[in-house]
Amino acid sequence: DFSEVKNYDVIFLAIPVDGVISALGNLRDVKEGTTIIDLGSTKSKIISSVPPEIRKNFVAAHPMTGTENFGPKAAIDNLYKDNVVVLCDIENSGELQASVAKKIFKALEMKKHFMPANQHDRHAAFISHMPHAISYALANTVMHQENKHNILALAAGGFRSMSRLAKSSANMWEDIFRQNRGNLLEAIELFEDELKVLKGYIENEEWDKVHKNIEAGNRLHDVLD
Repeated sequence: DFSEVKNYDVIFLAIPVDGVISALGNLRDVKEGTTIIDLGSTKSKIISSVPPEIRKNFVAAHPMTGTENFGPKAAIDNLYKDNVVVLCDIENSGELQASVAKKIFKALEMKKHFMPANQHDRHAAFISHMPHAISYALANTVMHQENKHNILALAAGGFRSMSRLAKSSANMWEDIFRQNRGNLLEAIELFEDELKVLKGYIENEEWDKVHKNIEAGNRLHDVLD
């Protein structure tokens, strides 16, 4: 029932991304001064689905933070502090609504980045959506090959780190994969190419190349750390 929600000055849509599109259809008659902030992980399809009569009310935002847990019980103090929020196509939001959103994220001590929705979705495919797909695939590979006793007894930090994202909600991530399908498939294909290169080095016992490949991967943390 959206009748009460429509009376609010600020409405956050923090639900699976297909649900965001559905909710927007129920918010067509909000007040002129209402700000609707979408917090979903995809942007292009959501923005293209915004009813034109509330486009000025709408702000597309993606806080680049979170955990593998979900729902109200997964709330964490200071989750947003010092993390990035991406604001997409902000020039198409109303001046008031853009200002309200910026003030909210500033109050949360977030770092604001601005980019077009299509760029956001491609970047998100590589740094967020593909890692989730890989984590699900890793978890399923191990579950198909190992019994539960061995997994529990032998799983160490590396496996737990790599498979952590596999705990993420199927309801949420099915929607994300569907909405960002094209970018995600490109990211997965490029990952498969890299994995084939490393596999080839191992098959051919080209250990110098294996070493260099690992060192090249190490350099990611020169960027992140």
